[in-house]
Amino acid sequence: MSSDSIAWPQTETAAHPFLDRMHEWVTTVDHKRLGILYIIYALVFLLIAGIEAIVIRIQLIRPHNDFVSPQVFNRMFTMHGTTMIFFVIMPVLFGFANYLIPLMIGARDMAFPRLNAFSFWMTAFGGLLLYFSLVGANGLYGAGNAPDVGWFAYAPLTSRTFSVGHSTDFWTLALLVSGFGSIGTAINIVATVLCMRCPGMTLAKMPLFAWLNLVMAGLVILAVSPLTAAQIMLLVDRYLGGHFFDTQAGGSAVMWMHFFWIFGHPEVYVLVLPAFAFASEIIPVFSRKPIFGYSVMVGATVAIGFISMSVWAHHMFTVGMSASANTFFVLSTMAIAVPTGIKIFNWLATMWGGKIEFKTPMLFCIAFLFQFLAAGLTGIMLSVAPFNWHLGNSYFVVAHFHYVIVGGILFSLFGAFYYWFPKMSGKMYSETLGKVHFWLFLIGFHLTFDFMHIPGLLGMPRRIYTYEPGRGWDTWNLIVTIGVFFQAAGILVFLGNLLWSYFRGKAAGSDPWDAWTLEWLTPSPPPVYNFAVIPAVKSRRPLWDLKHPADPDWKFE
Repeated sequence: MSSDSIAWPQTETAAHPFLDRMHEWVTTVDHKRLGILYIIYALVFLLIAGIEAIVIRIQLIRPHNDFVSPQVFNRMFTMHGTTMIFFVIMPVLFGFANYLIPLMIGARDMAFPRLNAFSFWMTAFGGLLLYFSLVGANGLYGAGNAPDVGWFAYAPLTSRTFSVGHSTDFWTLALLVSGFGSIGTAINIVATVLCMRCPGMTLAKMPLFAWLNLVMAGLVILAVSPLTAAQIMLLVDRYLGGHFFDTQAGGSAVMWMHFFWIFGHPEVYVLVLPAFAFASEIIPVFSRKPIFGYSVMVGATVAIGFISMSVWAHHMFTVGMSASANTFFVLSTMAIAVPTGIKIFNWLATMWGGKIEFKTPMLFCIAFLFQFLAAGLTGIMLSVAPFNWHLGNSYFVVAHFHYVIVGGILFSLFGAFYYWFPKMSGKMYSETLGKVHFWLFLIGFHLTFDFMHIPGLLGMPRRIYTYEPGRGWDTWNLIVTIGVFFQAAGILVFLGNLLWSYFRGKAAGSDPWDAWTLEWLTPSPPPVYNFAVIPAVKSRRPLWDLKHPADPDWKFE
């Protein structure tokens, strides 16, 4: 009997197009789809972390407030900090790196597509595992599941004596699982940048976006590994009697701090370097000038990568280290300001004399420039050990940290959303809504984090549930909380802009910004294969060469 005469059962894929489409996304190994999955995942957790931040600030809006209980407050700031660092900022930056690096270097995909998919799902499961702790009878408002040890989880808070139940286990396993995903993504980025560049694209002609993400990926490999080791030791402590961090059995609580901050401070640069990458691509395009001092920018990036591994213990000036150790970390913390300052001068020099277009991406990058400068200045203040001793664990440190994360990284990230949204979606965003988002978020940011420095200087400790009236903190906390609502309104406008533009925005075309890196050579959104013919480049601005072959002032051979 021939096969033609057999009545094979017919699959009904056409009857379930939505399920088929979902299956394609879940099983995809396409770097662009995985990048979008990272970004959507991060936006969902941004909303969750934002709600947690609002609860924290409502609780602190006035003295003796009882909006939530002390235990719920502890859970809120633990979940907020952990979510923002590990499940908002890192995934969204990995998402942009995944989406853009192969396009920018003229490749058809990441070096290891299946590892790329595995890394995303490990990261995604890590976030879900953290929030599984809320499921059940205890949950957030009950007696024991949601983590309440802070995003830093200092010993002995994490011991079974002080952390009853499985709350710390959820926190530990969530970070452990997502850490494997982060390391997998970092390895993939390094391999892709070093091995997958198109013909003619030497390291000296590579976009700064690729350079900065290459250094970022190297830092992830170096910094996440100690955190992973510490998480394993913590599990051994809790269940196998390891006593690594149990001071009563000869362990060291300070050792946990070293392990955590060996991760925690390079992690700041893991987050900041991609923000620098966004600014380094957006500012030249909207200034209509090539980046000033490309080689110096690359050198400064590599210097930041090296120095960032030697500054972690400036978080520990108050634990009683030796004078020589304090001196070393004071000097290394000051030293890292030098390559960072070089970048700020180079961005300003790029803008100087340029024909600046004040589109929404550029507005966010300009705000990022000045806010990150202010964050760096307060960081230098805190690098001085006696000053740090006075203000350690105060709201001054909280303000400084959020100036870096929100004023620096998040502002640059919003600029990246608006800049590359036309490429990812094929639609233009609403410029009006984009500027409404910018001004609401800018006003809210400065109301919150400018004035947060003041109660810190007046002695308000961080991580407190409530406070006594009459200490000079009342008005400042009211202003800080009002600013949070401005920021929340800005986030809602931003999400509304993305949704409205995706469904109703006008077609973007392949290159709406008249830019010059290779991703703008492809259609919007790009096809699965990226490039029908792998491009060959001769300069750092290949699209400008193609569009303006007779303009020698813009050529960098």
